[in-house]
Amino acid sequence: MHFNGIYHLFYQYNPIGAVWGNIVWAHSISKDLINWKKLEPAIAPSIPSDIYGCWSGSATVLPGNKPIILYTGIIDMNQTQVQNYAIPANLSDPYLTKWIKPDNNPLITADIGVNKTAFRDPTTAWKGPDGRWRILIGGRRRQRGVSLLYRSKDFMKWTKAQHPLHTKAHTGNWECPDFFPVSKKGGKLGLDTSANGDDVIHVLKNSLDATRYDYYTLGTYFHDKDRYVPDNTSDDGWKGLRYDYGNFYASKSFFDESKNRRILWGWANESDTPIDDVSKGWSGIQAIPRTLWLDSNGKQLLQWPIEELNTLRGSKVKLNGQTLNKGDHIEVNGITAAQADVEVTFSFSSLDKAEPFDPSWDMHDAQKLCSQKGSTVEGGLGPFGLLTLASEKLEEYTPVFFRIFKAQDNKHVILMCSDASSSSLRTGSLYKPSFAGFMDVDLADKKLSLRSLIDHSVVESFGEGGKTCILSRVYPTMAIKQDAHLYAFNNGTEIVTIDSLDAWSMNTPKINYD
Repeated sequence: MHFNGIYHLFYQYNPIGAVWGNIVWAHSISKDLINWKKLEPAIAPSIPSDIYGCWSGSATVLPGNKPIILYTGIIDMNQTQVQNYAIPANLSDPYLTKWIKPDNNPLITADIGVNKTAFRDPTTAWKGPDGRWRILIGGRRRQRGVSLLYRSKDFMKWTKAQHPLHTKAHTGNWECPDFFPVSKKGGKLGLDTSANGDDVIHVLKNSLDATRYDYYTLGTYFHDKDRYVPDNTSDDGWKGLRYDYGNFYASKSFFDESKNRRILWGWANESDTPIDDVSKGWSGIQAIPRTLWLDSNGKQLLQWPIEELNTLRGSKVKLNGQTLNKGDHIEVNGITAAQADVEVTFSFSSLDKAEPFDPSWDMHDAQKLCSQKGSTVEGGLGPFGLLTLASEKLEEYTPVFFRIFKAQDNKHVILMCSDASSSSLRTGSLYKPSFAGFMDVDLADKKLSLRSLIDHSVVESFGEGGKTCILSRVYPTMAIKQDAHLYAFNNGTEIVTIDSLDAWSMNTPKINYD
């Protein structure tokens, strides 16, 4: 949340180890979302209604400029879940260092008929035209995902609505739900969570426990009935739209009123083993915070790293008009390739060499197609893109690339991949998936753009202005620190041109600043 000029990030954290367990709400603060100061944990198990754990939730700033946290507590060994709240001990403390749990906790317990072991992660609250507050709580009925709706006049007494806001069969348990409006007027303007009206469309996002990905739909919120109906622009389920087609889960967004934008935070866990985590002394990262808004086509959201990230840019190199023939890879010299920000636009003169898209391929399984059509598999138009975190002789590298296919209806299918299968010479239990997503792009100008943020063990990429996003966790053994390299490449028969490439070495943020 943003409160009195300070950003507050609360996150699930084990204060006594690098692996899961002993979870508290850690608390860090920032003035710019880039440089952070760690405070003492805000919430830890201490009362009967959270004695077995303080789990996910959300913050809401109430009228009178009073922040309140709602969070899930576990009360017994049977994993019975309830919803608690915490408030600042001292509102005059600029950092809101200490939080207290009033005696009337828990605020919400599961009604009869609600699965008490799948009853968690309350959302930020919004206020309807009737003046009542509303929140969602994620849940499950057998294998049907549910977003339970609760209402309150005073934020203290909550009543479950007769019907969920939305529900969907065969999706399993819904975690970390998020529900918020976006503007249909265009542009990057964000909206307060309570905004509604004819110029607004709503987003319902759920983290599906069964797949460990974040899915969302766009739709209409009927506030008089408190029901949400997805538009028919995407599948409502496992084959639907995702915020990110890589290692990205349990995300939350918030409205930043200081800059009128909606910011999305996602979590990326490790791809190596808990033993490796113990050796490192830490595990899990937050993705770069992203600004989120509605695409002009009205069919999906766009995401882009917050503008403050640019303050970390250091030395810069630039390439223009470089031609990439089949088999070419051109090194981008003059930057620190292990910690870099790269923006590149590729162009091609013709779409004629695009490979046929086989009708038997699953349009909802880009990852499988990427694993079959990797960066070294010669194509017509592609694969072309970047080889990130590469060793000098390409023994290991993480390619981020495009491949263009021609469908039977004469339309084109664009595949974006971030393939970790060649990212490390390490073997064994290291998870090295071929992450991928399809991208809805008009190729009339015969150009595609890509931005990749490279940071030692993570490559976070944004295709065509944030239409498709992929975060990969990778662990090179050779391409580390000064031995990491960055290349632009083309393994397709169609010549590709680097219209422009701007790359920056990235400086390190300040941690625990004064």
